Amino acid sequence: MKYSVIIFFVICTFVYSQEPEKKSFLELESEINLSEINIKQTMSSPVILEKKNTGLAILYSLLLPGMGELYAGDYSFGKYLTITDGVLWGTVAGFSIYGNWQRDNYQSFAEVYGKINLNNKDDDYYANIGNYLSIDDYNREMELNRDFDEMYNPETHYWSWDSKTERSKYRKMWVASTEAFNNTRFIIGALIVNRVISVINAVRCVSNYNKNLEQELSWNLYIGLEQPNMPSEVSVNFYTLF
Repeated sequence: MKYSVIIFFVICTFVYSQEPEKKSFLELESEINLSEINIKQTMSSPVILEKKNTGLAILYSLLLPGMGELYAGDYSFGKYLTITDGVLWGTVAGFSIYGNWQRDNYQSFAEVYGKINLNNKDDDYYANIGNYLSIDDYNREMELNRDFDEMYNPETHYWSWDSKTERSKYRKMWVASTEAFNNTRFIIGALIVNRVISVINAVRCVSNYNKNLEQELSWNLYIGLEQPNMPSEVSVNFYTLF
């Protein structure tokens, strides 16, 4: 009997040591609340979207057409404006190079065959020497028209072509150079128009972007366990960004 009591006591002690540790209600509630915080931090993912600035879109379009549309998130039409701007700038460079080359040609030709001095000559002078065989012919016509202020000083603005053929060759080079520079001015005007179109389109794109942004719903999902003895609760919040 004595041994039976001892064996029973040992068995009870062993079983009690194998049982899981019981926790108090406060400890369990604390762990549940901590889990709730971790779940909220993990599952909550607010989407922060900002409206586009119209002023920035205009500035970008003025600097480079199409960039305002790219900033507004719609580059479908803007890319053609960017390509057009690149082509126009290439055309400006081409006309400028050609115009300068022809100007160097007609000035060198006039110096050799027209016997002119290139120092301190304006554009009107280079235009006039292509219309008259010599300074004498030019001054005589100015005198007949009583345009005495338009007459040239033979000592500083002398010229004389040996033939009409030489004068005609010179004038062709002068016309080619002048037309090239005039075309450059037209292309610069096209560059300005291209920017105006880009600004208008960029403003439209920004307006559409902001309007769509106001209509979108951002979802935040919060999952929490409100009470330890209650089932899990899921709350879904909707809000609109303005």
